[in-house]
Amino acid sequence: MTLSCIAVDDEPLALGLVCAFIEKTPFLALSGRFSSAVQALQYILQNPVDVIFLDIQMPDLTGLELARVLERSNRGAQTTRIIFTTAFDQFALDGFRVDALDYLLKPFNYEEFLRAASKARNYFELVQRPENRPILVSPSVPAVAESSEDYLFLKVEYQLVRVSYSDILYIEGLKDYVKVYRQSEPDKPLLSLTSLKALEEKLPARQFMRIHRSFIVALDRVNAVTRNSVQIGPTTIPVSDQYKDAFGEFISRWL
Repeated sequence: MTLSCIAVDDEPLALGLVCAFIEKTPFLALSGRFSSAVQALQYILQNPVDVIFLDIQMPDLTGLELARVLERSNRGAQTTRIIFTTAFDQFALDGFRVDALDYLLKPFNYEEFLRAASKARNYFELVQRPENRPILVSPSVPAVAESSEDYLFLKVEYQLVRVSYSDILYIEGLKDYVKVYRQSEPDKPLLSLTSLKALEEKLPARQFMRIHRSFIVALDRVNAVTRNSVQIGPTTIPVSDQYKDAFGEFISRWL
């Protein structure tokens, strides 16, 4: 697999170094180099690009602003990924929020560059596997009502982590993040930058239920129930008024 890449940096030496690293890497192909994010944007909107090695602090349009523009322009996450290259570590959280694949802090060496590039290759190999490709359904053929997959992928610390539904105990929403608690490692929840609502839409309704604005529980992991809470192992999770009707139907199965 060869990934099409561009480098964007307003510092000529930094730009030259990234381009040299790209050309040195067998599975990367340099298709463009730009000293301006505006010029890069014009190119990206007209040409397929797999990976952008992108500086953050630039005049006219910053790297973070470019990332947000691409996000709003409906370029799918599977078609173009960003690896930030910057001298400022305070932007790391912002880079995570715009779904960057990695974050290289200047000055970085080739080993660090190759590690980030390898993440990109692994990512594209993963999403291009047949089981992870979207299924196109003809209008004359009815769609399958529910996926037969028994897992989902979470983005955790710039990597995709496969999580089996059967391993999930419960999920806690924390504003822009979720914590996924698992049977395999109950004391080490996975922290992922996504919303509880987005995750709720991915989970099969027959296995999971949202019982609170901040909690989704795995139904087969519930050990005990009351009118206002569920017990999963040592953890008691409240049921909010908004979800009591659906929860009441669940309780009826226990009676």
